[in-house]
Amino acid sequence: MKIAIVTDMHIGVRGDSKLFLDHQERFFSEIFFPYIDENNIKVIFDLGDTFDRRKFINYVSLERGKKFFFDQIAKRGIEYHALVGNHTTYYTNTNEVNSMNLLLREYDNFNIYEDKCEHVTLGSTKFLMVPWINNTNYKEMMKDIKESDAHMCMGHFSIQGFEMDKGHLCDHGLTRDVFTNFEAVYSGHFHHPSTYNNISYLGSPYEMTWSDYQGKRGFRVLDTETREMEWILNPNVIFYKLEYDDTDMTIEDIANLDVSALKDTFIKVIVKNRTNPYIYDLFLNKLTDAGAADVKSIEDALNLEIEVGEDLMDETKDTKEILHTYIDALETKVDKIHVKRLIDELYVEAQNL
Repeated sequence: MKIAIVTDMHIGVRGDSKLFLDHQERFFSEIFFPYIDENNIKVIFDLGDTFDRRKFINYVSLERGKKFFFDQIAKRGIEYHALVGNHTTYYTNTNEVNSMNLLLREYDNFNIYEDKCEHVTLGSTKFLMVPWINNTNYKEMMKDIKESDAHMCMGHFSIQGFEMDKGHLCDHGLTRDVFTNFEAVYSGHFHHPSTYNNISYLGSPYEMTWSDYQGKRGFRVLDTETREMEWILNPNVIFYKLEYDDTDMTIEDIANLDVSALKDTFIKVIVKNRTNPYIYDLFLNKLTDAGAADVKSIEDALNLEIEVGEDLMDETKDTKEILHTYIDALETKVDKIHVKRLIDELYVEAQNL
């Protein structure tokens, strides 16, 4: 038996942007479900953060998400197993109120893992399904993980030492030794795919922020008999960085520039040399006329290829992650780990108030 595994879809991301909904739909209609059909896959695992907003849903995002994902699963009679992630639970200390339960009740054959671990056996492989761990369910979850005899663990974890984004390591959450009794552990939550020993973060299926630039995206297919995992890549790109150097550039070069792939994309122009203002304006106008969603020009001498402020306000991150990213970006000799711990304590205190 083969199982398709997808995680961190964040339906409604970037403020319920139509452009990003189109981007998500393109992945499912052109990549995901054609593969499902061609390979007759009848089981899907969703490892959390299916919707983006923790506390509300935009009706347009919900309708489109149902059409391009949930309705497609239902009409094919696929068995769907989904974890509640941190973005699909209303409270931070319990998963009791969650969007997965409230929004998907109309579907048969949908299995939602909300607030406790459950074992599922498919083919010759036994899985432990672990939803988002919080203060309320922590002790019970840790006991279940420790005592489980499952071959594989599927979860939505914060595990120390893994990259949350490129270059930003997680310094909080569970330790890797919690999962030594499993052959393999597969997790959602961090959008950057990575592997250390038996633990793998599968990453998001498509680009959603500049942090995803030039990263591998897609979904996985697990064979329950061989326990081998195949990566089905998503070739669709929405973020581009283009170098600009008009030292030897002519008007004809601008006219012949291929911009056919740039419609509805986000572009950062890295200016290496700008000596001709007219040609520079022609270049930027060419990108805009191609239908680019956003074009930003950045002087290479300023070393601003990545604009920290924009990534900090990423809609897919919660408040703590945004604060941690900001602290990591600071140039200071102060112990950043200590500062982040203080911030976490203040954050928890503010929530309790």
